[in-house]
Amino acid sequence: MKWFRSAAHRELVLDWVFLVGVFFKALDGLFELVVGIPALFISKLQLAALAHALTAGELAEDPHDLIANLILHLSSRLSAGALLIAGIYLVIHGAVKVAIVVALVLGSRRIYPWAVGALGVLLIIQIVDLVLKFSVGVLLLTVLDVVIIWLTVREWRHGRTLDDVIRLRAPWLVRRRRSGPAAG
Repeated sequence: MKWFRSAAHRELVLDWVFLVGVFFKALDGLFELVVGIPALFISKLQLAALAHALTAGELAEDPHDLIANLILHLSSRLSAGALLIAGIYLVIHGAVKVAIVVALVLGSRRIYPWAVGALGVLLIIQIVDLVLKFSVGVLLLTVLDVVIIWLTVREWRHGRTLDDVIRLRAPWLVRRRRSGPAAG
């Protein structure tokens, strides 16, 4: 880790962690929306049928498959009210995350304090969730949120937008502007 002692290398690593973290935050938010929106409208019976359809092939090959049996078990234990609450939670959580990432991508530094505040509220909810019922997945998302909050504050203090970091560390992701007259 001797190379990490250099300020330039530390900045490079932290910038990449910020970029990758924002990318995973976007994926996480989209996943929560994709799962949460149907959860608002699906009945317990439809969920059980979906779980059976998704696991039938795997259980035909291996009747003791841990993940397939876990999916069936969880789908059978969810009440209609719990499914609705989970859907509402996932939609709100996912929409906030996607909105934060979109705002960061659009490049406004004014969104940074709002992003930190919103992620902070979601972080508190996740910590309460961890205290009430421990989950490795929620723990990993909580750690990711702490890192993203810290890096967002860091970027805000440096006066940089997400676009600035992308241009600095991943210029190949930025569309090149044409110079001269447009091709016709």
